[in-house]
Amino acid sequence: MDALIGRGLELARLSALVEAVPDRGGALVLRGEPGIGKSALLGHANSLALGKGFRALRATGVESEARLPFAGLHQLVHPLRRGIGALPEPQRDALRAAMGLVDQAAPDTFLIGLATLNLLADAAEVSPLLLIVEDAHWLDHASAEVVSFVARRLESEPILLLAAIRSGTASRLDDAGPAALEIGRLPDAAAAELLDAVAPDLAADARSRVLAESAGNPLALRELPGIAGSAERPMLARPLTERLERAFTARVDELPADTRTALLIAALDDSTSLAEILAAAGLAAAGVTVDALTPAVEARLIELGPGSLVFRHPLMRSAISQAADVPARHAAHRALADVLAEQPDRRAWHRAAATTGTDESTALELEQASDRAARRGGVDAAVAALEQSARLSENRDLRAERLLRAADLAVEAGRRDVVRRLLDEACTLELSPREQARATWIRSSFDDGLSGDNAGPVELAALTDSVAADGDIDLAMRILWGAGMRCFWTEPGPEARKQLVSVADGLPVDEHDPRFLAIPAYVAPIDRGTAVLAGLADVAGGDPQVARFLGSAALQVGAFDLSARFSAAALDGLRAQGRLGLLTRAQAVRAWSSVRLGDLTVGLSAAEEAGRLAQETNQPFMFGLARAVQAEIAALRGDYDQAKALAAEAEQVGRAAGARPVLATVQRARGLTALGEGRYDDAVADLLRMHDPADPSYQLALRCYALSELAEAAIRAGRTDALEQVVRELETFAPSTTSPALHIGLRYVQAILAPSDQAEALFKAALDATNWPLERGRLHLAFGEWLRRQRRAADSRPHLRAARETFDALGVIAWADRARTELRASGETSPRRTADARDQLTPHELSIAELAAEGLTNKEIGQRLYLSHRTVSTHLHRIFPKLGITSRADLPHALRPAG
Repeated sequence: MDALIGRGLELARLSALVEAVPDRGGALVLRGEPGIGKSALLGHANSLALGKGFRALRATGVESEARLPFAGLHQLVHPLRRGIGALPEPQRDALRAAMGLVDQAAPDTFLIGLATLNLLADAAEVSPLLLIVEDAHWLDHASAEVVSFVARRLESEPILLLAAIRSGTASRLDDAGPAALEIGRLPDAAAAELLDAVAPDLAADARSRVLAESAGNPLALRELPGIAGSAERPMLARPLTERLERAFTARVDELPADTRTALLIAALDDSTSLAEILAAAGLAAAGVTVDALTPAVEARLIELGPGSLVFRHPLMRSAISQAADVPARHAAHRALADVLAEQPDRRAWHRAAATTGTDESTALELEQASDRAARRGGVDAAVAALEQSARLSENRDLRAERLLRAADLAVEAGRRDVVRRLLDEACTLELSPREQARATWIRSSFDDGLSGDNAGPVELAALTDSVAADGDIDLAMRILWGAGMRCFWTEPGPEARKQLVSVADGLPVDEHDPRFLAIPAYVAPIDRGTAVLAGLADVAGGDPQVARFLGSAALQVGAFDLSARFSAAALDGLRAQGRLGLLTRAQAVRAWSSVRLGDLTVGLSAAEEAGRLAQETNQPFMFGLARAVQAEIAALRGDYDQAKALAAEAEQVGRAAGARPVLATVQRARGLTALGEGRYDDAVADLLRMHDPADPSYQLALRCYALSELAEAAIRAGRTDALEQVVRELETFAPSTTSPALHIGLRYVQAILAPSDQAEALFKAALDATNWPLERGRLHLAFGEWLRRQRRAADSRPHLRAARETFDALGVIAWADRARTELRASGETSPRRTADARDQLTPHELSIAELAAEGLTNKEIGQRLYLSHRTVSTHLHRIFPKLGITSRADLPHALRPAG
């Protein structure tokens, strides 16, 4: 164990994690420079775990395997493959497709992640698991996504994930948020002790030189003594990694020619298969046998296992490949390509590596490899293959097409930097007008509309016209959809909106196409509000993606009951498809709409999931929107400190991205908070910002749906002048749209501003026309307050009671307390609200409890929420004591609102 000298703290940390596993799992990332001892520490943890009855599963990232989708995942779960058949059918099919066990398209990566999590969890019921991922920074992107997904969900599982990542390199695991352990260089005394242990006979001057040059790096302390006396010894001026690589190449230079050939083949191979390496080596240099590897074993460069060859350190692999000359590397790649005739994806990459200049046959092989990678869900691998295919293309048209296809795929992967690079390269090819149109669309197709590379709406309108004139209506609609997104997240101005509407009107599109409704809803939510609402009534939303479109369209035009319903209808289908990116958006729309309807329970759980998934799917603007909705809920519940903290967090995200819907929602949350705290002037200032076109919180549609809050604040602050100016503008919109939210707000304002002889009739008319619970409660409260001010206490009480009961049922605590205060002032006592037991639950716990109350099993809940069934069970065991119950049968009663 000499390599672990000086690692007492690190060993204690790993031991504690292993000891804790029967009760809880977790993940830890070990970070450090090459040779710092990460592998040795992982090996120690492996020994500890095996001694306690764990089962260990391993995967090692290999730089050349980063092009092969799910290569790392295959290593990790291949020993468990017999358990795949016991998974639920969608998960079983997803994992088999990802691993290449069946020839079918792989679904979204997150469904593969859930399948992997449940496969591991099932295995962990037999014995605890230790998952070791070495060189995780070199995992293929698809595998890294799955491992990150699993890492987030291990708290309740008897599973420990340990991953090693090289310092200074990015890894998808960083986004998963596991704890990190930085492995630093050894202190001087420990370094000296280790050197004396591995090279006890080293001369004094050489010993001093090695200590200085190794700089406390354990691998350097072990490897540099071998060349300490060499005239070509490493120099301190060179980076430590280079010194180590030179130490390895110096050792390689002393080996026989056949050994060097076999080592180069092994270094360039993306497999550890000994048979494969020897077969290729035999082609590159006749007569090479396994005996040729003996000198490399004796030189401690490689280790031979049953049918495998493994380098003792990744730097050995890179040192050997870099030291070889170009002709030798090309010959090695050609030999590997010939051996891999039955593995077309790997063969294509080795052929490409052996090619100088262009080669259309190799380019075609890479294009086909890209298609297979995309089919299996390896979008990043597909992009890389197409990009290389383009560079090998002999024909300009084929090269342009492959670059554009690669860029389009990179959009799907969310890789803005890759999209930019590919399109910049494509634009050097003198693209045709159609290709230029496509490039412009791709550059602008991130549908948050916030990228600085995006074309403006006017440019996109002209582009849509051009593409439609060429007959490509589908591409024209895609471009116009992207323009609609710009209009939601940013503010292009009335002229741009008008031009986009004109272009949309000219497209020969089926009026039942959901995009036909969604685009006008985004571009002209007021002017086209009536038409959109009429269309929503006629369109069925059976397909989950169509339902999501319809939910978004309904939100834009203020039909929150419809947007909540359509969004909810999309959820099950999106979950089943593993489309977590779209699920995030559907839940965000559902949360936003539910809060305005007063369904805070649904709004809270939807916002919690939207926020959690937004972080997982890298959608910062949706994370900000979810946080802003949570701030609104906190304000309505009277938790003003939390509301302020959440609003600040959402604003930080919204400002960074320039996301107007986020900032508008933040201002509503702040207005509600100020109202609840009696800071009426502040509430007016907060809410008026939504109506100032120069303010980043201005959003054409959403500002129309916070009129009631502004009216109440303005009246209490004595600022009716500011209110009347906003109302006059919004009243001009009323004839153009039947938007329920806008008309509810206008009716409320008309009633509370009306002269005494007209107010009662207007309040009654508003109540008759309003069926959204929160808005009815608000009307009852305002009507009751008005009646009491008119000294009609007896008439006020029914309305105040209705307001109190509505707000109690909805959990709008602050407004319920106001109704109680008014009732007491009217001469009627009002009992204090009985706290709901469900108020003790976190939003995540509430989601689980509600699904369990509906009768879903733990496995079914896990499938819905992308958790393992054991995690669901753990949550339920925490939930029961909070609700004061002992079984699932008690959940429906416990979750009912207090009477």
